[in-house]
Amino acid sequence: MTSDHILTLTCNDRPGIVHAVTGGLLDVGGNIVENAQFTDPGSNTFCMRTVVETDLEDSGEVASAVAARLREAPLRDLGASLRVRPASHRPRLLIMVSKHDHCLADLLYRWRNGLLPVEISVIVSNHPDCAGVAERYDVPYHHLPVGEDPSGPASKPTQEARLMELAEQHGIELVVLARYMQILSDDLCAELAGRAINIHHSFLPGFKGARPYHQAHERGVKLVGATAHFVTADLDEGPIIEQDVARVTHAHTASQLVELGQDTERLVLSRAVRAWAEDRVLLVGDRTVVFP
Repeated sequence: MTSDHILTLTCNDRPGIVHAVTGGLLDVGGNIVENAQFTDPGSNTFCMRTVVETDLEDSGEVASAVAARLREAPLRDLGASLRVRPASHRPRLLIMVSKHDHCLADLLYRWRNGLLPVEISVIVSNHPDCAGVAERYDVPYHHLPVGEDPSGPASKPTQEARLMELAEQHGIELVVLARYMQILSDDLCAELAGRAINIHHSFLPGFKGARPYHQAHERGVKLVGATAHFVTADLDEGPIIEQDVARVTHAHTASQLVELGQDTERLVLSRAVRAWAEDRVLLVGDRTVVFP
C-alpha cells in the first residue's frame, strides 16, 4: 500500500538541487506525482514543493533520504529548510474572532463539509457574541476578554498566556485571526511567526479605524478588497498570502460595500488557510511564494 507525502524545501539556489531531491526520492522508491519550483531572484532562494508516492509510511524516512543527498558535495551548506509530512495530515487550527462572525462561519462550514483540509480544534474570542456559531459546530469556545487594567485578571498578558496554554493543549499548528479586533503583543507575534494568519480589508492603511467601508463609501471608492497575511509585530504589514477585490460603483450604498467586503474577506481567508494547510505557502524574507 502506497502513501503520499508532501515535501517542501527552501535553500540557497545552486545547480544540482532538483537532481539531489529526485535522487533521494528514488532511493526510497518514490514516484513524484506533483512538483512545483521557483527561484526568487532577489534573494537567490530556491523553493520547491513536491508530492511523492512511496511504499514508506514514515515521512521521516523520506526526509532522511533527501537530506542525505543534499549533504553531498557540492550541495553542502545550502542552509536548507526541508520538511516532509503525510499528505493525509490535517493541521489543527485555533481560530480567534471578536464580534463579526462571517469569516468564522465560513471556515467552520468549509471544514465540516470537507472543503478545508484542517481540524478546527478550538475558538477563542474577546467577546461572547460568536459562542452560538461555535456551539452549532460543536467546537470548544473560550471567552477570554481583554480589559483596560494591564495588571488585572483580564489583562492582555494574562489573556495571551491562556491562549498559548490552549494552543499547547490542543496541539495547534496554525492560529487564524478571523476578524479578531485586538492587536497581538510583539512577544506573541514572535511566538507565532509563520503560524498565524490574519485577514483585513484592503483599504488599510488608507481607511483606518472604525467603519472603514463607510469611510470608503464617502470617498467614492471603485474597488473593495481583502488581504490575508502572516501576523507580525508590524500591524497588518506581514507577508501577504492571498488577495482579491470586487468592483463597486457610485450606486452602491455603504451597506452594500460592507456586504461585498465581507464576502471577499471570507473567500480570501479560506484560500489562504487552504494554501497553508496544503504546504503551498513558503516564506522568503518578507514575502511569500504561494504555489498553485
